[in-house]
Amino acid sequence: LQRNKFESLPKVSFMTSHMKSLKYLDMSSNLLHHDGADVHCQWAESLTALDLSSNQLADGVFECLPVNIKKLDLQNNQISSVPKGVADLKSLEELNLASNRLADLPGCSGFPSLQFLNIEMNLILTPSADFFQSCPGVRELQAGRNPFKCSCELQDFIHLERQAGGKLFGWPSAYVCEYPEGLRGTELKDFHLSELACNTTLLLVTALLLTLVLVAVVAFLCIFLDVPWYVRMTWQWTQTKRRAWHDHPKEQETVLQFHAFISYSERDALWVKNELIPNLEKGEGCVQLCQHERNFIPGKSIMENIINCIEKSYKSIFVLSPNFVQSEWCHYELYFAHHKLFSENSNSLILILLEPIPPYVIPARYHKLKALMAKRTYLEWPKERSKHALFWANLRAAINI
Repeated sequence: LQRNKFESLPKVSFMTSHMKSLKYLDMSSNLLHHDGADVHCQWAESLTALDLSSNQLADGVFECLPVNIKKLDLQNNQISSVPKGVADLKSLEELNLASNRLADLPGCSGFPSLQFLNIEMNLILTPSADFFQSCPGVRELQAGRNPFKCSCELQDFIHLERQAGGKLFGWPSAYVCEYPEGLRGTELKDFHLSELACNTTLLLVTALLLTLVLVAVVAFLCIFLDVPWYVRMTWQWTQTKRRAWHDHPKEQETVLQFHAFISYSERDALWVKNELIPNLEKGEGCVQLCQHERNFIPGKSIMENIINCIEKSYKSIFVLSPNFVQSEWCHYELYFAHHKLFSENSNSLILILLEPIPPYVIPARYHKLKALMAKRTYLEWPKERSKHALFWANLRAAINI
């Protein structure tokens, strides 16, 4: 009865109810519809094959089907879903739902005997991966030519093909990505995403672990290299330069006022006052030294005084000893002098080794001092009085006045 103008599916069912031997009925290409109203259908009990393709049937058709049907063709209709708990077709073996509006694979709760399912050319983006678990009797599934969206959700369906063992008809040529645009035309078998990209929990755990490791590494480096201290010092230097710029905007060039700035530990002050200062500031070719006790300007911060004195001095003399590496202020002075050394590309540092410094005594943050002592020549203070004259001559030559 194909290609006619039948409209009511319940009326067609009642027409067949007295046909005791009817087994196959072709009602394709008609105008059949069923609105799901309180109209019961009554088909011939002998009917086992029914073709309702190319009609106007929607989801309500599953309320009006022969109970003993084995082969059902609903191709090219307007079906958007298979309602659960409505159809109870225990004998249905073949179901054709191609060219409809289905967004997912139907379950088999109402079709326990289903063996063949055709759901091609629907609107399936990411088909359910548990289809064969809910439909263990299905031997062949035709799900190709759908607008598949290649994403993490589709990975499980791709794995399903491997587990199904050839149950997917038309694989792989009929299974092609439609979305996203960059993957259009890619066969599903060639689409792969890493486990990390698709497993949100694993991704979060990995990101958390990497963050913790990164924080731990940064914290360790900060502690080992004393990064906060250097950041603080750089900030102090920047602030001092900014204040100097605002106070004296025209005096951009630093005017040298001293031949050398002396940095030493307070525990070595006796040697500086009794030996170093008298021998350099007196006699022939006297040297003008900058000492914090007499040249720091009252009212300014210690940091600002240190920076100003170093910048206004031609050289910086560091009196090294175990006491020096224990002094926080000496560390500040060494840092700023070292900064000047690199910023001006000058040869302004003079190291005097007053007492031997065992390597284990030098803190880790004094890596600049370690590097300087390893690369630069330093003057050692001799214990023998006969060698003192040569020491002072070498020191004056190093200051190069």
